[in-house]
Amino acid sequence: MARKQDNVTELDGLESIQYGPTGRPARPFPDPRPLKMHGPARIISLCNQKGGVGKTTTTINLGAALAGYGRRVLAIDFDPQGALSAGLGVPTHDVTTIYDLLLSGSKDPSEAIQHTAVPNLDLIPANIDLSAAEVHLVNEVAREQILARVLRKVSADYDVILIDCQPSLGILTVNALTASHGVLIPLECEFFALRGVALLIETIDKVRDRLNPAIQLDGILATMYDSRTLHSREVLERVVDAFGTDVLETVIGRTVKFPDASVAGVPITDFAPEHAAAKAYRQMARELIQRGAVA
Repeated sequence: MARKQDNVTELDGLESIQYGPTGRPARPFPDPRPLKMHGPARIISLCNQKGGVGKTTTTINLGAALAGYGRRVLAIDFDPQGALSAGLGVPTHDVTTIYDLLLSGSKDPSEAIQHTAVPNLDLIPANIDLSAAEVHLVNEVAREQILARVLRKVSADYDVILIDCQPSLGILTVNALTASHGVLIPLECEFFALRGVALLIETIDKVRDRLNPAIQLDGILATMYDSRTLHSREVLERVVDAFGTDVLETVIGRTVKFPDASVAGVPITDFAPEHAAAKAYRQMARELIQRGAVA
């Protein structure tokens, strides 16, 4: 006879089963094997039209975690606010940015690549200039495919390219989705964050139908989870009910360590490597490798 209490099911006479926050049995994801060769990259957009859900934080820390497992990672700052660049301590002024690459097909993308303090993790930065890109691109032929053409020139040098999208569903986000093989949706464990997911899924479906048949949903990542609040637990339960196994088993908890790491300009995996949040992002990296979303 089984008795389930909170996150543990007690089996009479048998070892208890631990359950994770998503309600599925908690299982360890093994450390990945080293890669014998690198590239071509699988391109993944981190996308949600709602701001403040953890897209940039996830791009930084997932990239660092994958780099720590020997993957060569290129992060693309695709938000005019430049938060990804700042979070990795990379300058954004008087340097070549993603905006320059979008507007000039003759520029070599390698001119814009900046090395970060994390081995195996590189970045193409962005600044406020990117906010003018939608105006400049509106009359371009095949404007939805410009980023794809840029990334094609460097994809052979990396195992994964992570695109940190701005919080909108405009032409820049459509460019990112058109260039991508997969999409990760960070979703804050808060009721209003649920409302826009259906619209985002609809946008991904339209891009699949009209521009990029190969794109797929790699997963929905629950962020800012607080197990102490009924609200967080209920929202996560509703997400799992709606999207099933598309919801990653890894859940990112709410912590003040994230803004501290951002101020320091380093990932939390370096700032506080033994913190629960750092362990969660390393688990997320292993889970994505296990799922086949990353080599």
